[in-house]
Amino acid sequence: MNANKIPRSCGTHDGTFHADEVTACALLLLFNLIDQDKIFRTRDPKILNNCEYVCDLGGIYDSKEKLFDHHQVDYQGPLSSAGMILRYLETTGHLKINEYDFFNDSLVRGIDDHDNGKDPLIPGYCTFSHVISNFTPIQYDCTPEEQNLAFHEALKFTHDYLVRLWKHFKYTQSCREIVATCMEKSNECLIFKQNIPWLETFFELKGIDHPALFVIMPSGHHWKLRGIPPNYQDRMKVRLPQPKEWAGLLDDDLKRVSGIPGAIFCHKGRFISVWETYEDALKALEFTLKNAKEPYDNDFRENYQGRATGRKGI
Repeated sequence: MNANKIPRSCGTHDGTFHADEVTACALLLLFNLIDQDKIFRTRDPKILNNCEYVCDLGGIYDSKEKLFDHHQVDYQGPLSSAGMILRYLETTGHLKINEYDFFNDSLVRGIDDHDNGKDPLIPGYCTFSHVISNFTPIQYDCTPEEQNLAFHEALKFTHDYLVRLWKHFKYTQSCREIVATCMEKSNECLIFKQNIPWLETFFELKGIDHPALFVIMPSGHHWKLRGIPPNYQDRMKVRLPQPKEWAGLLDDDLKRVSGIPGAIFCHKGRFISVWETYEDALKALEFTLKNAKEPYDNDFRENYQGRATGRKGI
């Protein structure tokens, strides 16, 4: 690094801020590459030339030189400064490819799209970029000090959000072996004896080709029977819905219709139901599989015919 550069510093533009440079700085903070008190909001080239990182200004994208701007004509890619920093973290070994994909798919890609004018602008649809824009001072003629204070409030919010995302990812990954083992042993239903994140890992482990239709796991002091989606993109659908006559029923009404004494609730969408005990949830599963009157999702009709006998995992 140039001897004149300030180690662990980052320069970005002053004035109104946006989600991309706020997130770029937050990512660098998250991976302990810069210090918050060494973030300089300025357009003064003398100061910027002394920064280790420069984000969202300068007219140069050169990750080796730690320069991350996307406004110049000779850059026609899809990234904003947030996406550029995220890619830098992956290429420099701070993120594995699956970790890069997680951050990109859960947050950064949307920030890039918004900053590059590709936001769908759907009424009532609020993106992370919209949330960060609301941190900017309300008065247009605010002072530079007010802008800087607002920037650091937005930066703290974004950093805290990234920390929580990162913790969620690590927790999900820690449950990977449990999900994989269950998938190996199960056919029509995955049964977990603890409440864990399973959906993302299930499809990462080629769950789209797995025959399971349902998941049973604890839900607080109760147990839930949850339908599995046909794929990760169609998470609001299920391969097989629970009985139509259960839809939206509670307590005594569901007990009467299902004949299961531990019935508590079935969602009107029929993708999930809740039962008092594990044994009740098993009865609900058996009832659903035995009395299913609707065809399975198209991707699973043929599979079901081959699984109708010799079931395991329930």
